[in-house]
Amino acid sequence: MTELFAEVNGIRICYEMHGEGNPLILVHGWGGTKEGWFVHIDALSKHFRVITFDNRGAGKSDHPNIPYTMDMYADDIYGLLEFLKIEKTHIIGASLGGMIVLNFILKYPDKVNKVVLMNTWPGFPNEQGPEIYKESKITYYKELEKDPLNTFLKSTKSSFSREFWKKMVENPKRKFFDLWSVEDLIERDLKSQYTPQDNENAAYAVKGHNVQDRLHEIKSETLILCGAKDRIAPLSVNKKMLEKIPNSTLKVIEDARHSLPLEKTPEVNNILVDFLKK
Repeated sequence: MTELFAEVNGIRICYEMHGEGNPLILVHGWGGTKEGWFVHIDALSKHFRVITFDNRGAGKSDHPNIPYTMDMYADDIYGLLEFLKIEKTHIIGASLGGMIVLNFILKYPDKVNKVVLMNTWPGFPNEQGPEIYKESKITYYKELEKDPLNTFLKSTKSSFSREFWKKMVENPKRKFFDLWSVEDLIERDLKSQYTPQDNENAAYAVKGHNVQDRLHEIKSETLILCGAKDRIAPLSVNKKMLEKIPNSTLKVIEDARHSLPLEKTPEVNNILVDFLKK
C-alpha cells in the first residue's frame, strides 16, 4: 500500500487508505505507528474505507520537537479528515489512541459516527502512571538495539496472557494467526525511529489528559473494548467509562491483557466488524 502525505496544522501527516465504503479511521498508541494496525486491516477493509496514519512524533509523520497536547492530536485528525474531504467517520483508538479519540469526539462531535475505545483511560488520578510508562518506553527502545529478543519478551510479559506469552518464548518464529511472529514485531519496533524526545513530547499530552468529567457529553454510539486482565488499562477503569458514556457498551475479552489485538486477533476483528456494521 502506498504511503501518502497530508499537510495538516503546519506538519506532514503520513497516512494510508485500504478498501472502500464508509470511512473508518484508526488511531494508534504510544510508541506505535500506523503499521501496528496490520492485524485488523484485511478484516476491516472488506467493509470500510480504512485510514491509518502516524501520529505526530511517530513513524513517517513529522516529529516537531515541542510538547504535544491532546488538542494538537485531535486537531491533526480533524485536519486529515478535512484534507481527505471526509464529513463523518467511524473511529477506533487503542491505548494512547483511545485517549486521543476521546478528546477528538468531545471537540468535534459532528465528525464522528461510531466509536471504539480499546484498552484506554479517560484520565489518571496522578502523574505517576504516565511518568512510569514514559520511563519504561525510554528503557525499552534503549535496550532493544542491544538485545532485541530478550528485551522484547521481557517488556511484553505483562501485556499477554501467561499461556500465550509462553508460546511466544518457545518459538519466536511462530506465525500467530498466519499474521505475525515475535521476530516480526521486533523488526517493526527496531524500524520505528521512536526517539526519547518523541516519547517526552507524547508524555506531556498524556499528563494533561483528563476527560472524566466530560464523558457524559459523548453522544456517539460507543464500544468499550478491553481485556479482563489488562494491568495497564484495568477493567475497573473501563466499567467507569461505561457508567458515564450514555450510549455505550462494554465488551470484555477473557484471558486477555493490553495486547489483546495481537493475542485475540480473530475475536477482536469479529467484534469490531459486528459493532460497526450493525
